[in-house]
Amino acid sequence: MIAASSWWDRTTRIAAAGLAAVLLLAAAPARADLRMCNMTGSRIGVALGYRDAGGWVTEGWWNLSARACETLLKGALAARYYYVFAVDYDRGGEWSGRSLMCTRDREFTIRGVEDCLARGYDRNGFFEVDTGEQKSWTIQLTDPGRPATSP
Repeated sequence: MIAASSWWDRTTRIAAAGLAAVLLLAAAPARADLRMCNMTGSRIGVALGYRDAGGWVTEGWWNLSARACETLLKGALAARYYYVFAVDYDRGGEWSGRSLMCTRDREFTIRGVEDCLARGYDRNGFFEVDTGEQKSWTIQLTDPGRPATSP
């Protein structure tokens, strides 16, 4: 009888531990990030613009291989609108838009979007991405003529 009781206690403890692990995983918050997927056959460079508590900021460069995805910003999105400028390293060309923001040739984080050239930066047009106030979003860069973003 002692052996059966010992087996039952051990089995109950293992089941309880397994249930606790499942509950912890279920209670964990869903991952929320801003991701970029390069759906082209080329290597690309990506710069990102957004507004945070301190004002406008642009950051770059993320280098993405062909048909690869990367997380640009980790955590729940703090803004509804993000702005993207990207260049095709292999075939030339770019993804751009009407929102002028500051960039530079090497890795950067730049505060403000005014007087880019006077401050020694380049100025490029970024296209707007409306995340619809979602907590996570994936931007898909495709060859011209295809959709650019998705939730």
